[in-house]
Amino acid sequence: MARTVRVNTDTCISCGLCVSLAPEVFKLVDGKSFVYNPEGAPENKIQECIAGCPVSAIHWKEDDAP
Repeated sequence: MARTVRVNTDTCISCGLCVSLAPEVFKLVDGKSFVYNPEGAPENKIQECIAGCPVSAIHWKEDDAP
């Protein structure tokens, strides 16, 4: 099953860690992290962002499509 990375903007505190670790995936927009290119980095790099987020705002979402 495929998955995509998501950011909970209500939880995001705009620390910028994800942008510094994976700028090819994340951008700050209006003071919140935004996924603009979910396939811009290898999964292990995105997982590093998920693990490093101080408020756990970044997570995987399982795609429902077969």
